[in-house]
Amino acid sequence: MTTYSPTTGATATATPEAARPLRMFLTLDAVVTGGNGLIYLALSGPVGELLGLNSGFLVGIGVFLLAYGVFVGALAARPVPPVTGTKLVIDANALWAVASIAALLLWLEPSAVGTFWIPAQALVVGAFAALQHVSLKKMREAGGR
Repeated sequence: MTTYSPTTGATATATPEAARPLRMFLTLDAVVTGGNGLIYLALSGPVGELLGLNSGFLVGIGVFLLAYGVFVGALAARPVPPVTGTKLVIDANALWAVASIAALLLWLEPSAVGTFWIPAQALVVGAFAALQHVSLKKMREAGGR
């Protein structure tokens, strides 16, 4: 990926080697997110009962997570993931983590399992955001930007 640095006026290329950690964290994110989406879609009734959440709500979340997982996986499949797409994933993950906690505190009324699951998944998604952010920064630094 060739990038332009407005401070130096130079272009730099991030190598696939420099992008390896970022690709790994994007891949893990895609697998976990897509897997959750599939589970919510295929087992919305039993999972809804377990978590104390409406199965229709889980179907909607499942569709979103599956589509999002495909998008993240497509970024991870690139030798050097694009910066803009990666920033979008980082921001979306951070927003998801915060929104999950807000939903738990403000309007969801889950079961005891759901009360554990919601912040646990928010923590995982927040960790993906942090790891992707650090990896993107290191990739850009290795590319001379």
